[in-house]
Amino acid sequence: MKTIQAMALALALGTAAAAHAEQPLQRTDLVKNDIDVPGHEAVQVRVDFAPGVLAPDHSHPGEEIAFVIEGTLEYQLEGREPVTLKAGQSLFIPSGTVHSAKNVGNGKASELATYIVRKGEPLVVPAK
Repeated sequence: MKTIQAMALALALGTAAAAHAEQPLQRTDLVKNDIDVPGHEAVQVRVDFAPGVLAPDHSHPGEEIAFVIEGTLEYQLEGREPVTLKAGQSLFIPSGTVHSAKNVGNGKASELATYIVRKGEPLVVPAK
């Protein structure tokens, strides 16, 4: 009986992992905590992009620091030339700046996004 349960668990976990891997854009919340600035909080998120995937134009209610963990991402900030970053490089995105990010490499790309944002507002605001 234990063998059957172990096999069922392995199958369920394998299916969940496969479903997670198939998502073209996956956000994983890592940290959300109050900070000493009244009305603000720090939020940290990992974002995984499948090849060719675009996170379309959006903004945040505060600053973002994007650090590329792996792959190659092209960032387009409103009013600026596109910037292409590889693993180990980072970018500061000012509060309210409309921007997009696209995986322009051949494999998966990932970023660690750290935000200092106003509490109680949506973290991601789609551009109009």
